[in-house]
Amino acid sequence: MQDNAQALTNTEQTHTSATVWRFLIPSIIGILLFMAPIHYQGSYTIPVAVLAKSLKALLGDALVPMITGIVAFMAVASLLVKLFQPKAITKKPFLNGLFNPSWIWLIVRLFGGVAIVMTHYSVGPNMVWEENTGGLVLGDLLPTLFSVFVFAGLLLPLLLNFGLLELFGSLLSKIMRPVFNLPGRSAIDCMASWLGDGSVGILLTSKQYEERFYTQREAAVVATTFSAVSITFSLVVIAQVGLEQMFLPFYGAICLAGVVAAVIIPRLPPLCWKKDIYIDGSKPRPDADAIPQGETAFSWGLKLALNKAAQTKSLKSIFAEGVRNVIDMVFGVLPVVMGLGTAALMIAEHTSVFSLLGQPFIPYLKLLGVPEAVEASRTIVVGFADMFIPAILATSIHSEMTRFIVAAMSVTQLIYMSEVGALMLGSKIPVNIFELFFIFIVRTLITLPVIVLVANLLF
Repeated sequence: MQDNAQALTNTEQTHTSATVWRFLIPSIIGILLFMAPIHYQGSYTIPVAVLAKSLKALLGDALVPMITGIVAFMAVASLLVKLFQPKAITKKPFLNGLFNPSWIWLIVRLFGGVAIVMTHYSVGPNMVWEENTGGLVLGDLLPTLFSVFVFAGLLLPLLLNFGLLELFGSLLSKIMRPVFNLPGRSAIDCMASWLGDGSVGILLTSKQYEERFYTQREAAVVATTFSAVSITFSLVVIAQVGLEQMFLPFYGAICLAGVVAAVIIPRLPPLCWKKDIYIDGSKPRPDADAIPQGETAFSWGLKLALNKAAQTKSLKSIFAEGVRNVIDMVFGVLPVVMGLGTAALMIAEHTSVFSLLGQPFIPYLKLLGVPEAVEASRTIVVGFADMFIPAILATSIHSEMTRFIVAAMSVTQLIYMSEVGALMLGSKIPVNIFELFFIFIVRTLITLPVIVLVANLLF
């Protein structure tokens, strides 16, 4: 306590009291909004979820037509931008990233646009828009996602922009190297992912790899192990399987399984085969992430946090960043979820593809004592396409315990091609699609026993 007090005194000598408050107030509000459990309508949840539910109720019947318009617009606009490459969009990084995806993701958006129009108006082949395919995605999933995205996007800067991650990163530095063989700054990526969004962690990791803060091995490990699904996404998943009241033990199971996987998987191929060299081929210094002499983890983290807070001067810029987050999530993610979700549900409802892919997992699930193991096996491999689809498929499972297991598994699998997988492949992080799929399978095999153990304690 004396060291911490001295650190605060030393810091106050170089930072004004306004900077200290600029760090404390937004960070505390962010923690309360995203992490503080509250009792609401007979169950425990977090304030952001309450805000999302209120927005969903407020918009009511107008929400589905609004989402239909957004997804259809993005399909048409993306096609036009891809074909004509207007400079007004391609010269602006944010707009180019939003409206000019790769051809593969353009096809997904186009299918999502067609599917959502067919579903909204109930036209075309029944298999596209029936209640267990497109109807389920449009009627149940997308309205919840939309509402969560609005508040998560606007409020995430409270966690990310005022120094909270810098403080936690320093405090966790003495854990990351001995336990995970990673530099202390990787804790920041982890916190950004778990508190914010997996894509934020991927972007942070890629940038730090390009700037020679991470080696090839460290970048690959952080991206595939610590770029986790956020609290808000986890809330969407548990709500999809109808177990919102169990959010706290659900997220606890995710954290426990995630830590176990983070200890084991980096020590297995292909991650252990990655080289400890920087992007330019040079080797790291032994003391690269050391805390400066005369500083404690707390004092150094506090200085980093206050420096970050001092750089954030304009509320207007913070609000603008929040709005960009919302636009990116709503206009960028919803079309992909509609496209992949509908396609996967069509395959699940009208073919035996997922049943065949899940067959090898049936003995494993039965060995672990998972109820309705055959039904659960259909949800495992499809998570590589998108993390929401296992939870969607799980709605037909009667056992609450199995729905809990599937939901937690879909989150701990981490790697899904509709977002973080595509980001990794598009970045300079040294991984390929075959390595990602192998890591996805290994994560599933390792985290399932942990999740099942927790589920047996709860049910």
